[in-house]
Amino acid sequence: MQVFVELALLENFCMDFTLLYCAKLVCKNPSHVARIALASVFGACFAVAFPLFKLGGVAAVCVKLLSGLIICFLCGKFKSFKAYFKMTAVFTAFTFVLGGALLAVFSLAGLDYASGSGYILSSVPLGIPAFGALALIIAARKLAARLKKTDKSQVSCKIYSGEKSIELSGFFDSGNKVSHMGRPVSVIPLTAALKLVDESRIKKTVKIHTVAGSKKLKIFTADKIELNYGESTCTVKNVIIGISPHAAGAAVLHPDLMED
Repeated sequence: MQVFVELALLENFCMDFTLLYCAKLVCKNPSHVARIALASVFGACFAVAFPLFKLGGVAAVCVKLLSGLIICFLCGKFKSFKAYFKMTAVFTAFTFVLGGALLAVFSLAGLDYASGSGYILSSVPLGIPAFGALALIIAARKLAARLKKTDKSQVSCKIYSGEKSIELSGFFDSGNKVSHMGRPVSVIPLTAALKLVDESRIKKTVKIHTVAGSKKLKIFTADKIELNYGESTCTVKNVIIGISPHAAGAAVLHPDLMED
């Protein structure tokens, strides 16, 4: 079967991008679409160039596994090796699932295909591979939604500042994108803040960044915050706390604290 380089690059790019995006959804990785596209370009170039290496056996398998590790490293933002390993495992699993499904479809339909670079190049336009990719995206979104429902967003938190501490209920808000100098900011009501920290430790109306843009908010740095999930407790040190002008209410916790 004659394979055009342009078609091979496009098809492999689409496959890589789809698989990486699905892995991002399931693992809730904060990577930008541009990073996924960059990793997909690398994967597509490797897939097309791989047959030129004329490798076989164990060497071919090792090179393919190494390319997968590099693709995932380029794609995501990872705070730990565990997060990197998780996304790599999900990406690899999706690759095998989609590849096996497409092989089955082509065999049942009596269509020609060529393999050898880790992906399938069909003798038909991109319709069938795109359909398989679309089905995988839908399944990944449903899985991500189910995992989100199982998360315990409501927690009891205890904030420490010097010798003082205060307990209050809080919740992780996925829409909370408040940050100061690149660090996440959680927000507590004014009454709770005044019980916890002296006026001298409060930074006066610093500029913070939100989804809607920049605005000013009073903040201070707490020594640590203990998040009680019921069955377990997580401690995060040096947490930036924003002070809400409202006197009462629950703590609005930044979702990055849950990842930590």
